[in-house]
Amino acid sequence: MEKIQELTEKILREGVEKGQAEADRLIEEAKQQAERILQEARQQAQEIAEQAQKKAAETDANTRNELKMYTGQALSALKSEVTNVLTDGVVKEAVNGLAASSDFLGQFAVALAEKWQDGEPPVISSSEADSLKAYFAAKAKALLDKGVTINKVNGKDTLLTIAPPTAATR
Repeated sequence: MEKIQELTEKILREGVEKGQAEADRLIEEAKQQAERILQEARQQAQEIAEQAQKKAAETDANTRNELKMYTGQALSALKSEVTNVLTDGVVKEAVNGLAASSDFLGQFAVALAEKWQDGEPPVISSSEADSLKAYFAAKAKALLDKGVTINKVNGKDTLLTIAPPTAATR
């Protein structure tokens, strides 16, 4: 019986050892698989973080470029508006000053008529025709003698137009 007892203990011990070896092997495989899974997860997490950083850098660069572009456009629009406001004020002031001068329109019309190079004397039309005729008669009679015509424009707010005789009669 002792032999049976020894044999049983031996079988039991071998079974326990085999079971322990199998358990150790399974545990080792599980540890290796867990390590592989962790390694893959770390790698994926790192790739995701790198992609996120790259995307954030692209978004930052795009935002900065768009802000730079919009700032340039806004600055350009502001400069243009300031220029328009200043120019408008300066030009209005200068035109009002010149138009207030009784001789300005006459001087301007005479200068245009003198420089006219169409071959035929020009026709000048103005709502101020009477004062222009008087100015030409006093200061540029030779132009009137060459055939410059001054017509009155009725019903239109026309300070001065100058055209060749054929265009003026249309």
